Amino acid sequence: MAVPKRRKSSSKRDMRRAQHDKVTAPNIVPCPHCSAPMVPHRVCPACGYYKGKAVLKTEASGPSGG
Repeated sequence: MAVPKRRKSSSKRDMRRAQHDKVTAPNIVPCPHCSAPMVPHRVCPACGYYKGKAVLKTEASGPSGG
């Protein structure tokens, strides 16, 4: 049966384990309609627009929105 030739140091072990807990910040871009920060490929929470069309009715979009 195969066994490790040398003991892996605690530093190397911890570096390997640390990869599972990495957290990346979401990509934030300005909305092309209202310039509010938003996540790409999602409806803008500020104006309710997606791909140039009103998808959600929001207070900021007024009575004609959605």
